[in-house]
Amino acid sequence: MSSASSAPSAPSAGRAADNARQADNARQAAIASQSGIARPAGSPRLALLVIAASALMTVLDGSIVTVAMPSIQSRLGFSPAGLSWVVNGYQLAFGGLLLLAGRLGDLLGRKRVFLAGIALFLAASAAAGAATSPAMLVAARFAQGVGGAASSAVSLGILVTLFTEPRERAKALGVFAFTGAAGASIGQVLGGVLTDTLSWHWIFLINIPIGLLTLAAAVKAVPADRGLGLRAGVDLIGALLVTGGLMLAIYTVIGTAGHGWGSARTLGLGALSALLLAGFFVRQATAADPLMPLRILRSRGVAGANVVQMLMIAAMFAFQIIVALDMQKVLGYDATKTGLAMLPAAVAIGAVALGVSARLIAKFGARSVLITGLLMLTGALVLLLRMPIHANYVRDLLPTMLLIAGGGLAMPATAGLGMSGAREQDAGLVSGLYNTTAQVGAAIGAAVLSTLAAGRTAGLLRTGHNPAAALSGGYHVAFAIGVGLLVTALVVAVVVLRGVGPDGKDDSALEPDLERLVPSL
Repeated sequence: MSSASSAPSAPSAGRAADNARQADNARQAAIASQSGIARPAGSPRLALLVIAASALMTVLDGSIVTVAMPSIQSRLGFSPAGLSWVVNGYQLAFGGLLLLAGRLGDLLGRKRVFLAGIALFLAASAAAGAATSPAMLVAARFAQGVGGAASSAVSLGILVTLFTEPRERAKALGVFAFTGAAGASIGQVLGGVLTDTLSWHWIFLINIPIGLLTLAAAVKAVPADRGLGLRAGVDLIGALLVTGGLMLAIYTVIGTAGHGWGSARTLGLGALSALLLAGFFVRQATAADPLMPLRILRSRGVAGANVVQMLMIAAMFAFQIIVALDMQKVLGYDATKTGLAMLPAAVAIGAVALGVSARLIAKFGARSVLITGLLMLTGALVLLLRMPIHANYVRDLLPTMLLIAGGGLAMPATAGLGMSGAREQDAGLVSGLYNTTAQVGAAIGAAVLSTLAAGRTAGLLRTGHNPAAALSGGYHVAFAIGVGLLVTALVVAVVVLRGVGPDGKDDSALEPDLERLVPSL
């Protein structure tokens, strides 16, 4: 029997697909109407660029400061312990408030929260750039974290309401993921250049012109929404529990660098943070209007993608920070040379995330693309395990920089899967949850990998190794732990995310309609 007699004709299949898309668009419009969402009059792509610019500012701010730390310490008179709070103050506010900010976006309107976050971030950047004392800079960094949490928490929620067609959503998430995957590398390049050519003040002041343009464009480009309203329920007890629990957990993990994992301080604060978070989940199961309805965690896409992301981000600390430390402390690169050496990674990630990730997701499904990306990232860290003390950049480091392009595949796929179970009324919350697990992963990666690396280095120094060899040995431990985390993420992706696509359906639903692309024979 011919294919023409056993299947619908190409034109009829095409009409059926068009009708299905029209029905889906009508359903999305109805939901949007009920939630008070007005689609933007301009191009959704402009809104995407605005959201990406905002995300890039917050990601850059998390990494750009690292290469300027010695200059900041000498100019403002920071103590070694106090200097760490230039980074920790930002992380504490950012990671602790994401979930709450995401829910506030659903209640008050995601656009309002987004604009307020950018405005606060800009004001805090100006204060940080003008800081004349350690206390002023740390306070400004904390405020930057609050503003960054507000704008970042609702970003994905805005995107998934703007782009409902799977391919277009995959493209948008590719752009968004690029800002996260490549932003750290770009921040190191930019931070080194600004610090060496101007001063450390400009790593913060550069946010002002960029942020003002972003804010002005966001007013017109980002769709307005009324939100569900505060009457839909503000779970104050739940908000206090989760915010306190997350902040205390991040604070505890940060403190392990100085106090160790087995200290009374770490164990006591860890137990208290666990108690607060357990109380939060009990509250969500019993509250009439919970801050985070537990039904969102029943989605394998949401739960699995958040676990994968947390493991992946923790592992990538080995690349984003440990490799930079290796270049400076073992290979003798200065800040600018280190940033430029990391540039191929940013270019590779960008080329993949912006150029091919959406097409691959459309053809093979998000889960398959995620697994491929994780395999590439694992290979990159495996290559670092063989890096010698006197490494040659082209031979020993450049292959890793190119394999890191796997992040440009993994991040968009994970973002799509992580938002797969989001209802219209929960999009901000699910977006906040996704960003929260990223920050928890970053904090865990920084604490675990740096602590284990430092412990190995100290042990090698005691046995008579020279400083370069001891540092290299410690960094290799961090690379090995990173490989283990990525392998665990691969297992979760294979087992938990089986059959889940960015739209919450089977991956096969994302394959192109071949009968429309290939004429019937």
